[in-house]
Amino acid sequence: MAREWLDPDHALAYLARIDRPHRAEGEAVLLEFVPTTVERILDLGTGDGRLVALLRADRPQVEAVALDFAPTMLARARERFAGDPRVSVHEHDLDTPLPDLGTFDAVVSSFAIHHCEDDRKREIYEEVCRCLRPGGIFCNLEHVASPTPGMHARFLNALGLTPADEDPSNRLAPVETQLQWLRDIGFDDVDCGWKWLELALLVGVRPDGGPPDRFRPDPSCLGASASPP
Repeated sequence: MAREWLDPDHALAYLARIDRPHRAEGEAVLLEFVPTTVERILDLGTGDGRLVALLRADRPQVEAVALDFAPTMLARARERFAGDPRVSVHEHDLDTPLPDLGTFDAVVSSFAIHHCEDDRKREIYEEVCRCLRPGGIFCNLEHVASPTPGMHARFLNALGLTPADEDPSNRLAPVETQLQWLRDIGFDDVDCGWKWLELALLVGVRPDGGPPDRFRPDPSCLGASASPP
């Protein structure tokens, strides 16, 4: 992941503007996609744990595993879930393969994967497909590329930003490019579930029969703490 996130000032500046308009709209749609009956969730790039907390509000039974690599974010997430045995927070850089954490009913992410280069984004999607249980859902609430410079300027203007304010760690990819990656990998029901300018919710479901052979789980995706898919 971009080294900017190792700087506490960069991370704190992000947390200060996390409630910008429309983010909550996307989160609300994501919550609708994730069944309330799920037992195990993985959050990629959890930040301060905001999305995990939202998911657990009406899913108190769920076990959540949260990953991040920024020290400031890890400290905030661990503080938020201190004393909660059903949430574990792990340090992990998304530029490296996902660790051995078992299988999940849902994998979610919120404005994190776009900091990775495109080749790594696609690899993450493959790793997610391997670690989902049959019928499990992947929901990625993401910052995506605008189709034209004019639309990008409109996005910046809507948020009161200038080009100088843009996060240098952004590595944005178009919605349709990412949806096609999900289809090619073997996800079903691939769709853009919500979109506002450069904010979008990308969704895919692992088929009940599993993904194509080249993406079937290997032993590294089956942790001892997880029940069989």
